[in-house]
Amino acid sequence: MKLLIIEDEASLRELMQRSLEKERYVVECAPDFRTAMQKIGAYDYDCVLLDIMLPDGSGLTVLEELKKMRKKENVIIISAKDSIEDKVAGLDLGADDYLAKPFHLAELSARIKSVIRRNQHGGESLVTCGNVVLNPDNFRVLIDGKELELNRKEYDILLYFMNRPERLVNKSALAESVWGDHIDQVDNYDFIYAQIKNLRKKLKAAGATPEIKAVYGFGYKFTLEEA
Repeated sequence: MKLLIIEDEASLRELMQRSLEKERYVVECAPDFRTAMQKIGAYDYDCVLLDIMLPDGSGLTVLEELKKMRKKENVIIISAKDSIEDKVAGLDLGADDYLAKPFHLAELSARIKSVIRRNQHGGESLVTCGNVVLNPDNFRVLIDGKELELNRKEYDILLYFMNRPERLVNKSALAESVWGDHIDQVDNYDFIYAQIKNLRKKLKAAGATPEIKAVYGFGYKFTLEEA
C-alpha cells in the first residue's frame, strides 16, 4: 500500500517515513503545499498523512482539492493545532481521522490500518476474494486455509488486486502503487510482467478460485474464475 506524507518538519517526516517503510508501506513525501499538490494531481495513494500548517499553504486547501478531484484517498490530519475548529473543518472537508502532535508512531500505524480497514475492507480485518484470504496485519495469504508463500512484491501486487476485485487495473497505476511514484519514468514494465507471471502460477497451483486476467492494451483484472 502506498502512503503520502505531507509534512514540512524534516526530522518528523523522515522518522515517519522510516517507521512506515519498516511496516512494508510504499512511502512518498511532500515537504510543502506545492509539492503536495503536484503529487496528488499526478498519483493515487491509499492514505495521505496531512499536516495542516504548511510553509506555503494550508493542508485544508489540499483537502478541498482532493474533494474537487473526487479522489478517494483516506486522509489523516496530523497537526500541532488541536482545536475543535480545526478538527471539525478537516472532517467536514473529508478527512477520515485527526491525530494531534506529538504522537506515538504505534498510534499512527494503528490509525492508518483503521481507516484503510474501514474504507477499503468494509471494517473487516481480513481481505477475502473467493477462497483467497489475505491478512494485512501479518502479511499472510491463505487459500482454502493453507498458507501460500509469496515474496514481498507478489504479496503487494495481490493485495492491490484484492482491494480492487473485478476492476480493470492499469499497469502504470499498479506499478506506482507497489514500487513508488517515480516508477512512471521507466522505459518498460517487464519487471511487473515477471512478478505477475510468478504470482499467477502460485495462485493456480494452490487452487485459487480468483485469477489475474490480462486485458489486452490496458492491464489486468482480478476476477473469480468462471465455472
